[in-house]
Amino acid sequence: MLDTFSADTIKHVSYARHTGEAFKSVITPQDFTDASSEIMSWERYTATPLHPLKSLAQQLNLDNIFYKDEGPRFGLGSFKALGGAYAAARVLQRELYNKFNKKISLSDLRSGKYVSLTKAITLVSATDGNHGRSLAWGAQKFGADCKIYIHAEVSEERAKAMRYFGADVIRIDGDYDDSVRITKTNAEENNWFIVSDTSWDNYIQPPTDVMAGYGVMTNEITQELSPPPSHVFLQGGVGGLAASVCAALRQKWEKASPRVIIVEPDLASCLYASAVKDTLTSVQITEETIMAGLSCGEPSPLAWNILREEASDFLSIPDLFIAPAMKLLAKPIGNDPAIEAGESAVAGLAAIITVAQDTALRNDFRIDKTSRVLLIGSEGATDRALYDKIISG
Repeated sequence: MLDTFSADTIKHVSYARHTGEAFKSVITPQDFTDASSEIMSWERYTATPLHPLKSLAQQLNLDNIFYKDEGPRFGLGSFKALGGAYAAARVLQRELYNKFNKKISLSDLRSGKYVSLTKAITLVSATDGNHGRSLAWGAQKFGADCKIYIHAEVSEERAKAMRYFGADVIRIDGDYDDSVRITKTNAEENNWFIVSDTSWDNYIQPPTDVMAGYGVMTNEITQELSPPPSHVFLQGGVGGLAASVCAALRQKWEKASPRVIIVEPDLASCLYASAVKDTLTSVQITEETIMAGLSCGEPSPLAWNILREEASDFLSIPDLFIAPAMKLLAKPIGNDPAIEAGESAVAGLAAIITVAQDTALRNDFRIDKTSRVLLIGSEGATDRALYDKIISG
């Protein structure tokens, strides 16, 4: 099965990192602390598992591979549960302060003390699925109305999951970036409040809160891993996950933090394109990738500010790697645990398998038998029908 992962089908650029302190100024240590304090107080909070894939690592001539499995997160199936819901609470907190000039605690919001006020506020976002599920859950938790825009290729199962939490789900023609543009227009016309995981001009705070929420996941990792891993492979998308993780790792481990490699679908490689041109660059999506959560043509400027300083390498991989990677986790090598992983979760896994089996790439990435690799399993089987079809195929 490992023969599927051919280096001939990937693109790689080594990046001349810019020096700076974006890792602690874009998302501050206090941002991470505040988010963790709130999220860890939520009902049903528990740390997600960090699985060692020792047998696979040995086959790839590595010391170890660590897979952070976000599938069980709050029963929502992905790491996005940490970001959208927390950012929703912060938007409501700020809006109530602006209206009544009164500081309101997140715990009071959670308790329903202000539901008579929050129910008049509408939160809205565009999504490929997981962020919208988190926002819908958070809006329900904090007592706000919620509208979610999805594009033509988002599965009906993912749409139903958002409706389950009370969201009004609106499907549009076009791709993810089209849904973002429509969300902006309709929010402005209707005085709705956007809770997005990507940033744009004069829209910074909610995406910062989203990325701060993701820090709960990284905090769990750093508490469990010692010494630090040598490499971390991070999914692309708009860049929020990757930026949050590498910023938090740098804040924790400073110069000992791992080498950062960004992985994207070759059908939606906006961060790779940005690295090639050394400037924020959008790409046109002409075909949807199977990695639905990573199907983004426009990177987040906020996230890019961090990644341009922290990432050493950018990779784009083909869709044909995804089914074999998912099957490898479902039916693992040796004594490795069986893991349910969604399509976007295995991008990093596919990348390290590919890199580790190619001598030139091993040298480029400074990977050897002592390397300890961290992967973020960003989602479980968030579309059960698609997962079952891939695994049985």
